[in-house]
Amino acid sequence: MEKKLDMCENTIIHEEVVETVKKQLPSDKKIENLALFYKMFSDPTKVKMLWALDINEMCVCDLAVITKVTKSAISHQLSSLKEANLVKSRREGKIVYYSLADSCVKEILEKAVIHTINE
Repeated sequence: MEKKLDMCENTIIHEEVVETVKKQLPSDKKIENLALFYKMFSDPTKVKMLWALDINEMCVCDLAVITKVTKSAISHQLSSLKEANLVKSRREGKIVYYSLADSCVKEILEKAVIHTINE
């Protein structure tokens, strides 16, 4: 004997609510960008890098020492963080320095710590 599962069969129960919500949702592209943004926070190394950059701008070599990760891996992580608009860079001679992209990133980090850390 087969069990029948309760499933939503795409019947709209509250049509007005659905329409109101659909009108207020960001575009699919904005949702994708937001998901990419938060994906960056799912990697402990990236979070440690962001936290370090919240304290002071740093070069790849110094970030590698702090995170105990190779310079190559740090460079790759920084590329991802730049793509997500979380960090920016500036060149001084042969050295490239990285910092948080803006105060919004700093605020997100600090609020997340308040929300998640129980020490």
